[in-house]
Amino acid sequence: MSSSLNGKKIAFLVAPEGVEQVELTEPWKAIEEAGGTPELVSTEVGKVQGFNHLTPADTFEADKAADSASVSDYAGLVLPGGVANPDNLRMNSGAVAFAKSFFEAGKPVAVICHGPWTLVEADVVRGRMMTSWPSVKTDLVNAGANWVDDEVVECSRGPNTLISSRKPDDLPAFCDALVGAFSKADS
Repeated sequence: MSSSLNGKKIAFLVAPEGVEQVELTEPWKAIEEAGGTPELVSTEVGKVQGFNHLTPADTFEADKAADSASVSDYAGLVLPGGVANPDNLRMNSGAVAFAKSFFEAGKPVAVICHGPWTLVEADVVRGRMMTSWPSVKTDLVNAGANWVDDEVVECSRGPNTLISSRKPDDLPAFCDALVGAFSKADS
């Protein structure tokens, strides 16, 4: 096991329902294997229903609510996808503010699939190089991002490092990139 993230806590921001399970569990496992401590943050404390595409999967327990979580407690943020997950997050002002606070603090953020919708709502993608699920491309371009169709994109043109990937098939590259970015971050 690598120890590149020892002593670092990483927030995973999800809605109570609709997160693509593998986009939560694979990065979570990568953080743990690198010696970090993942923490599940949602719009409210309690159960989070994961999904395998449109089929309900496992449930997880959210440790904190976004409106009471502080960016100072974390070295980085992961935003998993799923269609309903970021759509719900972008409608919650506490979740949007929590995501935006990582950009304001200069801390790395990793986002996959439909996850960028939350960042579009936070108005933090302007001028950033990003990728996403193809249907999110127009939203990102309209919000000022430079969209590319790559497995993983690491953009440091801005206040922080922003890692983005398109889909579950990209998870190995996504996980490697986020662990690398988080290992360089201050706790």
